[in-house]
Amino acid sequence: MSRPHGVLGVYLGGLVGPFGAGVVVAMLPELAASFGTTPAGAASSLTVYLVPFAAVMLVSGTLGERWGVARTLRFAYAAYALTALLALVAPWFWLFMTARGLQGVANAFITPLLLAQLAAVTPRDRLGRALGLFAAMQALGHTTAPLVGGLAAEVSWPWAFAGIAVTALALAFLPLPADPAPVTAGDRADWRSVVRASAVPGLLVLVGWGCLAGLSFLVAFRLEDAFGLSSGPRGLALTVFGAAGFLTARLSGAFSDRFGALTTMATGLLGGAAVVAALGLAGSLPLLVVAWAAGGVVAQLVSVGTNTLVITRAGAARNGAISVVQALRFLGMACSPLAFTGLYHADPRLGFLLPAAVLVLVTPVLVRAR
Repeated sequence: MSRPHGVLGVYLGGLVGPFGAGVVVAMLPELAASFGTTPAGAASSLTVYLVPFAAVMLVSGTLGERWGVARTLRFAYAAYALTALLALVAPWFWLFMTARGLQGVANAFITPLLLAQLAAVTPRDRLGRALGLFAAMQALGHTTAPLVGGLAAEVSWPWAFAGIAVTALALAFLPLPADPAPVTAGDRADWRSVVRASAVPGLLVLVGWGCLAGLSFLVAFRLEDAFGLSSGPRGLALTVFGAAGFLTARLSGAFSDRFGALTTMATGLLGGAAVVAALGLAGSLPLLVVAWAAGGVVAQLVSVGTNTLVITRAGAARNGAISVVQALRFLGMACSPLAFTGLYHADPRLGFLLPAAVLVLVTPVLVRAR
């Protein structure tokens, strides 16, 4: 079966946001030295990207629908490239941080609109597979960002942002699927419709992502505290989450097509609970690494199931609901350190067992959704 025109540009675009967000992770010492700031200050370059990204995504899908999805995507790619260039040449830390924040704003108009484009051109019986492939590309971005950023930092960290700028500009000129038929003012979904369509999946992905994918920092603590791994081996161990997600994302999509979005989400949430509990109780390094890789698999079930549920049930509110749900997904990741760091330092096992319990307790919400 041939792919619709322009869909390759949609899949490739899925790499950009996760890659741009995570590229700084492996270069934090170099950033701190370059700008004369503390390691904690350099680490805030990730937060300053994610916060405006999540906030603007609450409205970006609705705005993009009104402005034209393909046109908005091209402008967003151009803005992403310009902000990457600003980060590259910034002589002051405040300007670098401003560039990172603006980069997050630009990406808020990329990720949800790409999902909307993909939904518009994909037959319903193949939607799960298409969303699975998109999730695989996002997982690839998450996985390769620290590696590429670290290699760039070995020479000069600004080279990583030069690569981001060139890639974003290239994507701005790639073919994209045509916009769906314009929505008239009378048929356009209001905010109440968007909230109704996004409430259940948004709650589930906020909890699911915050209590699973958002725990990478706790896994890093565990790798150091329990097994004495230095930064290089820790980074390598953490990549198994994204690698496993990339390799199995299309299978997650096929699972969703066969068993439905709700079953897919429930499987991901309950499987995530088992994985997180295993992370807290693992007494050997191989067991912990295997559990973290399994986390990448079940996280894709949560992601694909959530996106499928929104796209198939939101109707005219689809674009706005996708934006809200994606915003809540990243909000969950941003809140995870605040929620669980203190708990982990009080009792490492409890730092994992509590989020595992939350994943179990939130799953009955799906019964109401059904």
